Amino acid sequence: MFTGIIQAVGSIADMRQQGGDMRLIIEAEKLDMSDVALGDSIAVNGVCLTAVELVGSRFAADVSTETLSLTSLGQLSNGHSVNLEKALTLSTRLGGHLVSGHVDGLGEVISRHDDARSVRFTLRAPDQLAKYISAKGSVCIDGTSLTVNKVDGALFELNIVPHTLQETIMGQYQGGSKVNLEVDVIARYLERLLLGDKAAESAQSPAGDVTMALLAENGFLK
Repeated sequence: MFTGIIQAVGSIADMRQQGGDMRLIIEAEKLDMSDVALGDSIAVNGVCLTAVELVGSRFAADVSTETLSLTSLGQLSNGHSVNLEKALTLSTRLGGHLVSGHVDGLGEVISRHDDARSVRFTLRAPDQLAKYISAKGSVCIDGTSLTVNKVDGALFELNIVPHTLQETIMGQYQGGSKVNLEVDVIARYLERLLLGDKAAESAQSPAGDVTMALLAENGFLK
């Protein structure tokens, strides 16, 4: 688990194709690696990866075909900047929100414009994830814990302060940028819990979705 508070910006040192998947070599010079051991988890642009090799200020991580298909990691190139965060401990301040490092899908930056010293971004979420994003709720973009300011269908707006722009890769975003998106884990579990016993039914059945009728049947609507 992570907090969504980026600890350092690193870069892609090398990308090696291996048997259909990929090994990433990450330069993490600005990240404190003194307490990192083989097998530890490090989030790279919000993707939880396992350190399989440690050499100086660099670490290597294997990226599966599943991860490559759901995230932006396969679209990166040598020298590309990435957000880095080590896994949280029981003594870590939870300054953001609980982040699993399991990316739900790719979002897209639609626009950006200055607002005093901040920057306002409008992003589009995949249609199937839009229901999990709510105004004043939490969302994780490339590993950064953020508050949603406004929602309009699959579009949502973020207001990014100067510190976040400086300490993460968000300052590099432009219209068309693809970003890793992880919705609030509480929203995902809540949807599943609302299904009750119907959660055990096949997803092919209409009963496998949370509907207005289901909510009314279980007393959530009057």
